[in-house]
Amino acid sequence: MKYKELAEFYEAASSTPKRLEKTEILVKFLKKIASSGKELDRDVLYLLLGDIYPEYDERRIGISTQIAIKAISKATGINETNVLHEWKVLGDLGKVAKALTAKRKQSTLHTGVLTTEKVLENLRKLPELIGKGTVGKKLDLITELLSSASPVEALYLIRTLIGDLRIGLKESTVRDAMAKAFFSENKEAPKKIQDIIDKSNDLASVFNIVKDGKIDEFEKIHLEIGKPIKAMLAQKAKNIKEAFESVGKPAAIEYKYDGFRLIIHKKGDKVIFFTRRLENVTKQFPEVVSYVQKYVKGDSFILDSEAVGFNKKTKEYMPFQDISQRIRRKYHIEKLQEELPVEINVFDILYYNGKSLLKEPFEKRTALIKKIVKNNPYKIIHAKQIITSDEVAAERFYKQALKDRQEGIMFKNLQARYQPGSRVGHMLKVKPEERDLDLVITGGEYGTGKRGGWLSSFILSCKAGKLKDEFLEIGKFGTGIKEKSTEESKIGISFHELTEKLRPYFLEEKGKSVKIKPKIVVSVTYQEIQKSINYNSGFALRFPRFTALRPDKHPTEAATLDEVKKDFENQKRNWRYG
Repeated sequence: MKYKELAEFYEAASSTPKRLEKTEILVKFLKKIASSGKELDRDVLYLLLGDIYPEYDERRIGISTQIAIKAISKATGINETNVLHEWKVLGDLGKVAKALTAKRKQSTLHTGVLTTEKVLENLRKLPELIGKGTVGKKLDLITELLSSASPVEALYLIRTLIGDLRIGLKESTVRDAMAKAFFSENKEAPKKIQDIIDKSNDLASVFNIVKDGKIDEFEKIHLEIGKPIKAMLAQKAKNIKEAFESVGKPAAIEYKYDGFRLIIHKKGDKVIFFTRRLENVTKQFPEVVSYVQKYVKGDSFILDSEAVGFNKKTKEYMPFQDISQRIRRKYHIEKLQEELPVEINVFDILYYNGKSLLKEPFEKRTALIKKIVKNNPYKIIHAKQIITSDEVAAERFYKQALKDRQEGIMFKNLQARYQPGSRVGHMLKVKPEERDLDLVITGGEYGTGKRGGWLSSFILSCKAGKLKDEFLEIGKFGTGIKEKSTEESKIGISFHELTEKLRPYFLEEKGKSVKIKPKIVVSVTYQEIQKSINYNSGFALRFPRFTALRPDKHPTEAATLDEVKKDFENQKRNWRYG
């Protein structure tokens, strides 16, 4: 397929903010791909969402804005200073590439037609390049594409390279477009397509089956050991009574652990761990590999669990921020596992000995966990649980969870199936009336004095809505960050470290202010939410304080504006009634 055709689709999709219109545009494009008959064209599905591989694949393009600027300069013959100036004016590196490509001399243009195959070929070489001379080789691959690109092709090439496609397309839109394109008369099609997307996390493979219009063929896609699956997520309940009303009685009630999600895969002797962001973190937890091998029966399985840190001397559980280094750090593993041990709490099972359990009721799944997981405290156990209809018993269990330094409790419907990647109403969390949010950093400001050269304050944003890519500013924080590096302070993160972590995502620098791509999720506490005209969300957090980096969370999991509004309303009621 010509890359020009894909670029034209990008233009059409970005021309409307309306989801239904985007879906219609995508329906036509998907039919076009299906009719081409070329096997390679299916990989265009990855490019639709600005990627080059399936979501579960850890390989990423990983190009910084600095390299993108060098590539634009090299391809157009315009020096980097001028490219940087244009970027500051336009605020979009893709638009810079488009404008400068239009200006370059005809003598520098190549006559070759750019294809999606060539784009994927070059982009897929980028993650493989390591070692000496890597930057030069990457520049050559990118420049080769840009030199053959038209202005509009250059726009989307650069946006794809830096991970900022800006066309407002979501996986759910692709799902609905597939259903409409190939199963327009089947109302169950979106649900069935989502089911195989959840099992595979591979849009191209799903498209390859869906385009033939045979729903019976969907059964060909199964869960696979070693291929990550999205975790099922919980909604909130205000209190125990509301939770029971939502999930029914009796309900399974479990501790809501203050740790991080770990999806455990095992086949034979091989054990693999994935985070909720589908990242492979097996190397970070060598001791847990032995726990799984020793204390869980089964030839093959996929378990859903929470890794919780504890104090080795006192055996007291520790908060997430104290042990979050276990998933961040890739070096000095032995030292970390000695200083920051974890206990694995298994609360669900998705697959066992060759059979998917996604459609089995939770009651059956939790019974199997108790059968195959041999409890070994401070290593691996099945999650603490009661099954009850009694609100008094639930309240007692809740208080014990808080006493054990956990976040609260989870309510689960006993007959519910496991729905990967969904935030479901049959699994609810009940927590104390605390004020905390997971938000994304979208800006910052350089400090002075001893913080000179580092960002010392950071702009926080929430999601505009569940289906929107837009992020809305809601406050600014500078407290909770360490002055010293974590090597010296052991926990938390310093201003210098957070600045360096954010630097690859800098979009624009103007004076002391920096615009940042929404990639890094943080947890913050705050005193209250106020209405505000200073931030485009319409709200402001009063005294926000950083508590933890959330590398286990994707920006799409940040709190939405609706959640902020709900918390705002709830706190007003609390003030009113004391």
